[in-house]
Amino acid sequence: MNPQSDPFAGASDAAVLAAFANGDQQAARILTQRLLPRVLAQATRMLANPTEAEDVAQDAMMRLWKIAPAWRQDEAQVSTWLYRVVANLCTDRLRKRRGGLSLDQVAEPMDSAPSVAANMQTQTRMKALSDALAQLPERQAQAVALRHLEGLSNPDIAQIMDISVRSVESLTARGKRALADLMAGRKAELGYDDD
Repeated sequence: MNPQSDPFAGASDAAVLAAFANGDQQAARILTQRLLPRVLAQATRMLANPTEAEDVAQDAMMRLWKIAPAWRQDEAQVSTWLYRVVANLCTDRLRKRRGGLSLDQVAEPMDSAPSVAANMQTQTRMKALSDALAQLPERQAQAVALRHLEGLSNPDIAQIMDISVRSVESLTARGKRALADLMAGRKAELGYDDD
């Protein structure tokens, strides 16, 4: 589909969702193109398992389609609501996983780095970050990931986590300090000598 044939160019996600709720199937395709890559990326980062991340992303999008007829545009942004659903679904899976596999036993997501050396370094860094995030309290890890990996604003994170902006700031600050302490002795190993 080229940009000129997009009848929703410039329309908000909520407006496109309303069009879907009114029976416009093209609206579903447009909204999926807009939101699915971000949802999948968030789930992959949280779960470190591409297969599980795809399941969560699909489940989250299905929940969006089910809620579409009842969506109230003035209450929340569609993307914020969707991030919260994904975070909750991932948290549920991580809690179940703690009884079974350890994070070390879960395959890391594949990276599309151009060279083998860059790919290996990226994987080592991601594993170190995933391991360090897994050592943080759950809420701190979620706040840090949403802020620094997803790039969301503190008000959006507060809405997703159902806490105050001040609590987000506190969780993020404590999480960053804890991550820095956990990663402090690994700079050279992770290739950050020149940083």
